[in-house]
Amino acid sequence: MTEWLETERLILRQWRDSDRQPFRELNADSRVMEFMPGLLASEASDEMMDRIQQSFLLYGFGLFAAELRVDQSFLGFIGLSVPGFDAPFMPAVEVGWRIAARHWGSGFATEGAREVLRFAYESAGLDSVVSFTVPGNIRSRRVMEKLGMTYDQADDFDHPRLPAGHALRRHVLYRLHRREWDRLRP
Repeated sequence: MTEWLETERLILRQWRDSDRQPFRELNADSRVMEFMPGLLASEASDEMMDRIQQSFLLYGFGLFAAELRVDQSFLGFIGLSVPGFDAPFMPAVEVGWRIAARHWGSGFATEGAREVLRFAYESAGLDSVVSFTVPGNIRSRRVMEKLGMTYDQADDFDHPRLPAGHALRRHVLYRLHRREWDRLRP
């Protein structure tokens, strides 16, 4: 199990109990959660953090707590997860992120996700990674594109955990295969 990853500006690490409060604040921010089904109450946020920590034990990877190297301030998470629902593209491993709004536009999601992809292909031995969001989440879609992930409209899907007619049910899927990563990596 990998304990941490580092980039020029970020440390992606295992979670600490001291992350609970800033994680609660992140999950209660309407800007951050705009494209999620709803805000998370403190208890639900804590449960999510516990599930994230368990994924490291189950898979050897997970969603890392992200912090700034310069001052160790908590940014959110960046990492890998195994989606817990059935969809046409499953089984799959997803690269994902959730960053505090005050840090948007600084390239942290792209920088951290690029390091996570390096880990996915070079250490975890994955052959393919996906990422998905709702069509209107332009910020995340731009990150996926900067990572070299490709979008095919034929892969769009309805999220099975959201009811028919829900405004966020339709999702777009981006994918990056190891062979593409090998061509893109610096």
